[in-house]
Formats: sequence, structure tokens, C-alpha cells
Amino acid sequence: MTDLIDGQYEVYKALLDTYSPAEAIKKLRQFGPSEDIIKRIMERYDADMVRIKEMREPHSVVIDNYETWYAGPHPGDKLWPAIEDDLIRQGWPRDPAIDSLDDSSTRIVSLLQHPRKNEFSTRGLVVGYVQSGKTTNFTAVMAKAADRGYKLFIVLAGIHNGLRRQTQARLIQQLVQPNPTLWTQITDLDRDFSPTANPASFFGKSNKTHVLCVVKKNATVLRKLVKWLSDASEYLADCPALIIDDEADQATVATKSINPLIRGILNTLPKSAYVGYTASPFANLLIDPSADDLYPEHFIVNLPKPHGHFGTEVLFGRYALDGEDPTEVDDGYDMIRNVPDDDVALVRPKTRADAEDFCPSITDTLRRAVLYFWLTTAARRVRGTGNPHSTMLIHTSVRTAVHNSFRDPLRSLRAKVGNNLSDSSLRSELRELWEEETSKVPADEFGEKPVEFDDLMAELAGVLRDCRIVMDNSESTDRLDYENGPIVAIAVGGNTLSRGLTLEGLSVSYFVRAVSTYDTLLQMGRWFGYRTGYADLPRIWMTEELEDWFRHLATVETEMRRDIDVYMTEGKTPMTFAVRLRTHPSLRVTAAAKMKDAVSALSSYGGQRVQTRYFRKDADWLLRNQAAARVLVNSALAAGGAEGNGADGRYLIRDVPSELVLDFLRDYQFHEKSQECDAELMAGYIEKRIRNAGTLRRWNVAVLGKPAAAEQDLFDLAPGVSVGRIMRSQFASGADHTDIKTLMSRRDAGLDLHGITSATTEGDIAKARRAQQPDAGLLVLYPIDKVSEPEPSKAKREPLNAPEHVIGVGLVFPSPANDDSTVAWESDYISADLSGVEIEEEDFSPLDSEDS
Repeated sequence: MTDLIDGQYEVYKALLDTYSPAEAIKKLRQFGPSEDIIKRIMERYDADMVRIKEMREPHSVVIDNYETWYAGPHPGDKLWPAIEDDLIRQGWPRDPAIDSLDDSSTRIVSLLQHPRKNEFSTRGLVVGYVQSGKTTNFTAVMAKAADRGYKLFIVLAGIHNGLRRQTQARLIQQLVQPNPTLWTQITDLDRDFSPTANPASFFGKSNKTHVLCVVKKNATVLRKLVKWLSDASEYLADCPALIIDDEADQATVATKSINPLIRGILNTLPKSAYVGYTASPFANLLIDPSADDLYPEHFIVNLPKPHGHFGTEVLFGRYALDGEDPTEVDDGYDMIRNVPDDDVALVRPKTRADAEDFCPSITDTLRRAVLYFWLTTAARRVRGTGNPHSTMLIHTSVRTAVHNSFRDPLRSLRAKVGNNLSDSSLRSELRELWEEETSKVPADEFGEKPVEFDDLMAELAGVLRDCRIVMDNSESTDRLDYENGPIVAIAVGGNTLSRGLTLEGLSVSYFVRAVSTYDTLLQMGRWFGYRTGYADLPRIWMTEELEDWFRHLATVETEMRRDIDVYMTEGKTPMTFAVRLRTHPSLRVTAAAKMKDAVSALSSYGGQRVQTRYFRKDADWLLRNQAAARVLVNSALAAGGAEGNGADGRYLIRDVPSELVLDFLRDYQFHEKSQECDAELMAGYIEKRIRNAGTLRRWNVAVLGKPAAAEQDLFDLAPGVSVGRIMRSQFASGADHTDIKTLMSRRDAGLDLHGITSATTEGDIAKARRAQQPDAGLLVLYPIDKVSEPEPSKAKREPLNAPEHVIGVGLVFPSPANDDSTVAWESDYISADLSGVEIEEEDFSPLDSEDS
């Protein structure tokens, strides 16, 4: 009986290549199996579908009642097995890399409509990471969709020829070459779309091949494509089409020319699935879902972070999110080097008018970056492993005149270093640089072999001889070309190097370009990706402000992905939730036109934990906060006694009236960069909860310091309330502020609860608060030592060195038992003072240019 069911099930799966699941069952009945066998086949198929739907990875959010039909590859498939074989030849491990790709691509194909349905129009979004293998993922999706019967494949590959060509080359290698008789290409490496005669011949029943078209998002090209498809409209009724929009946030959303043309393509296709791929989906998540547009109404898939991928958080660290233990959030690797603000004017012009005659200087930081690039390339040659290419990126401006101005100074530096390798002072400079960098990031921490300076010096002359200085921009003919053997190159560029294009073997980046939106900034981080064989060697030179922006972006990214994952577990769909995007005082989330349908997120502090992170370097400001803390503690003590003593460094005052907490919020000065610590918003929330629900009338106020400190290390808050000052070194600092990054630990959120230990989880603390203190808030004061030397293991931290002792504040709000009160975040966008520098926007002139 089992063999019979197995055989019939294989027949049923074969029928799915031609028919929808319901139609396949009708056809199967014609073979005469009993209804019991039919029932067991359907149960088995449903079980397969549940397995696909409930995959642990990738996480996805899917519209209600969405039919899942694809259960994975079949034994007779040709295209997906060819990709597997190619990846194995490249050295990809089966576990986890190929298995993860197999699972994620299967999940995405399962969310497309069955190709045999009469009509369909699917809208989806796949969120990956910058330089993380999104092209390989959508290639796998295309292969599996083609194996099941999708016929037309259109890939929208950015706005520049370089990325379009790179994408076409990858698809030829992985899809076409292993099975050339299965494909018809209407674009090639050197030719974007150009209309061919008799378009109907590609889609008629006599043509059994799959049709591949890789095009730029260029208005001229897309108009031709829409017209060409329209001319074949009567043949497209049975042509299942998959449109992959690579870099789906670029040019697709809210553009006057490209957006309508993409929708025009979809309107010509009765059976179409549109899937956007991006690592910066901010614009896509702000499309109006009710409009006839490209909002991902059917599904959003959150690709897992690939093993060994260098992402934003790995390099820059991030801030703790609500509910996280700050001590468990990493600061990132010590690979970022600061470019002083004074250097910026020497490597990029302040205004557009200065660009034509600009002559850059080889500043000390730029010299160190270039020298380190040559050293690291030599070290990689000594190792002889990993990517054979080695690239450095210099990205200071969008202007081609500025790029070209770097050619002579860099060539001069290369010649001077090459001619003086035997000079003792130069060798000393190089040795000192190498030893300093390798001591900060030890090779063995990454499983790599250390390279001695004398060993790499033997390779340095060859590196200098092979090193090319390449100006890669929209006007240059000398481009980066990785197809003709290993290269060593210093690439100076702008937009052509800032999105989608993979810079092979990227080791060093010198990046000072000023941009104004999350998505543009994130996509310019070409240093994200894989660094097999040299994971210890990458370095990035940038300004302190840019480093802070990237750290903020790492937090935004993590929070956005967590939202998608959380909503998945709560049964939400793309049409019933909107992913929140944290704002920044100096950056827009995306271009203004793409935010026209966005609304201000409402803030509810219910169940939240907020904490101060930034502090001014101003003595009067810090002393005022000390005074506010003392007033609160003294007033609270008047209402009741304190639990605890100086021996354990903790005091707790219970049942403090909310009026005292509200007075404190008015007196204590939160730094403007601490957006979640908005005193006015928090006070408004507390007052609403008191008014609407009668909760938060009482608070518990805690003081947390070091236990049993020497008298000179004590901080006095009130008679009988003195604690040792805690240490919080600074992670970064600006002209007027310091950033400690972390303040509260997980355990601190339960200071007023019984039974809380260092092992108690975040969820258990929340559960205990609901049981023990459901209506009371917790406010914790942290006296921080003004010097605060960092621990030796914290290489990225420095002493706090504040002019006065600092008072940190953490607040824990209980989860409400009913609908929570909300308060609107301030909706105005705050701009940094940019009067002294030109903020460069992404150049979209290629969108509407006449394509050559």
C-alpha cells in the first residue's frame, strides 16, 4: 500500500508541472485510484506544504489564505541542479551555505503563484544584506521557477551598465551555459534590450525555451520593452513571467518615469510575479499599500544572515534595542579608522563650483590607507588563499572631475614608494603601520595565519608594479574588470561603484562622501560582504560622524528585521502591519518623494525600557542633572524609606508619587541625540496612563552604583544614600557629546522585583513585572565616574573624561493590561547644519538618458 501511494504521489507531483493543485487532483482521478488514496496523497502534499510554510529560515510575512504550491525541486529538474553543481565546484559547503540557499529559494518560489493558473499578479519583497549573495538567491529562484514552468524572466538590474553587465554575466554562467538549449537570450553582455522582429515568436507554443532579459532601469530601454511586449500581447496569455527587481529601492519607488514603466510591463503580462530584492528596503516599506503600485502586498521574506558575512553590525556595532541586554550587544570589530574633519576639505570640494579645479592632497590619513592597502595585498599574497583580487575604494565625491583629479597624486605616490622601498625611513614607517594594525586586529582571532613584516616586504615590489589606479565613473572607459585574471587596483569612483556592483577582494576603503538618506548611505558600504582568507585585514577610513551614522543604520537594520520576524510570529500580513523605521536627526530614511505616503509612527512606552546613552561635555549641564537626581531622591525619601545600603551599592525607594517623577523629567536634561528619551513624550504618556487607566500613579526609584566603595569614590544623593560610582567608558564622542552606548543590564530592569538573578531571562523579568508590579514604573539612577577608564579588553573604547560626574537614567514601563495610550513622535525632520558642505544626492540622470 505504501509503495502504491508513493508511486501515485510522484505522479501527482509530475502533474503539478502542468496543472494547478486542484486540476492535478482531477487528472489523477482519471488514473483510477481510490478516494482513500486520493485523500492520503492530499494529506501528504499538505504536510509538504506545511513544512515549506513553517521553515525556520527564511522568516517571512505572507498575506492571509495564500496558497503554497511548490514543495521543492524534483529529481528530473535541470536548472537548479546545475546551480548546485556550479556552487560545489566553487567550493561552497553543503552545510550551511548551499542548504540555506536551497531552503530560502524554495520558500520564495512557494510564494509565487502556480504558473498554470489562468491569471495572477503577485507582489513580493525579499530583504537581504548588502553584498550578501542576493544575486545568487534570485538566480536560484529563477532556476526553480523555470523548472516548474515559468517562461519569461525579466531582471531589472540597477541603473548603470556595469551592474547590468555583471548581472547578465552571472546569469549566463549559472543558468544559460549549463543548459543552453533551454534558454533564449534577448540581451547579452554588451547589449541591453533592443526590440527584435516578431516578438510573438518568443512566446508562441512552438518556442519551448525560457526567455531571459536583463535590462537597466532606464526610461528609453523600458519604453521599448513595454512596446515590444504589447506587440506580443495575444501570445502572452499562457506566458508565466517572473520579474526580478534587483536593488528594488533604487529608481523603482516614486519615480515619474521608471515606476510607471515597471507597472506598464506588469500590465502587459496576464501572469506575472514581481519580486523586489534589496538590502535597504526603506522606500519599499513606505509605499502606499492602497495604491496601484509595487507595495509587497503578498509577501515579505527576510533572508537569514549568511555565515561569514561582514555586515553593518559586525563592523560598526550597534545600540541595544528594547528588551536586549546592552552588555551582550557587540561594539563591532576594531577596523574603523577616523579621518579628521580638517582632512575632508583636502580630499573633496565643499561646493559644486569648486569641483572642476579641485586638486586633492594626499593627507596623512589617505597616505596611511593607501600604504596599508599595499601591505595587506602583499600579506594576502604571502598567505596565498582566498580571493585572488585585491581592491581599494576611494569614495569622496560623486563628481567625475574630482575622481579624475586623484589620478596623478596617486600615481605619484605609487612611484615614490616603489622607488624608495630600500629607504630605511620608509621601511620603518611601513613596519610601524603594519605592526600597529595587526596588533589591533590579531589574525588568529579570525582563524588566519599572522604574516610577518619581513615576509610581506618580499612581495611589496610586485604589488606596486601590478597596482592599477582606476577612475571608474559614468564617463570613464577604464573600468574595473575582474574577468581577465587577478587584479590589484585602487578604484576612485562615485555612483557606478556605490550600489550593487561587487568590488572583488575589497580590503581598504577611504570614504568621506556626504549623503543624506539611509538607503543611499547603506548601499555605498561596498565593504560589506565576504572576506575569506583575509577576514582580519579589512580597514575603513571615514569621519567620526559617518561612523556614528553607520552604527545608527546597524540599529535600524536590526530593528527592522526584528519587526518582520515578530510580526511573522503574530500572524500578521503585509497588509495588516507596517514595519517601523527609526529616524535620525541628521539623515532622512529615504528620499522625500519616497516618503510622501509615510505617517508618523505612534509611540507607546508600554512594556518598554529606555535609557540614556549620550551626554554633553558641559560641566553646568552635568551639574544640573546631578541636582535633579538629588531633588528626586530627597523628595522620594520624604514619602518613604529606602531599601538597601551602601554595602551592595543599591537603594530602592518604593511607592514614589508620579508627580515627583514628572518633576524629574522636566528638570533632567536628556541629550537631543537620545531620541527615545524624549522627556515631553514620556511625561505625556505617563499622564495619559494615569488619566485613562489609573496606572503609573506610583513609581519605584532605584539608585545603582558600585558596592562597598572607598569614601573618595562615593557619590552622595541624599543623607544616608551614597553609592560607589560605576564605570561607563565612552564608545565614541563628538564635538559636544560622549556616547557610552550601554547603560542598563538586563537584571537592572528587575531591581524592584523579587527572585531576579543574573540568569533570569528578559521574558521572565517581564512576566515577573506583570505579576508583582503591573501598575508601577521603575526609574533607575546611575552615578557614573567622570573618568571611567575602559577595561583592557575593550579596544574600541576610551576613558569617559567628562568634566563632572554623570547621572545616567533608565526607565522601565510596565506592559498595560488593556489598550495602551499612545503619543505621536515629533514628525518634523531635523537637518544637520550643512551650510559648509555640499550634500550629494544619488545621481539619477541615467534613468531618463537616451541609452547608447
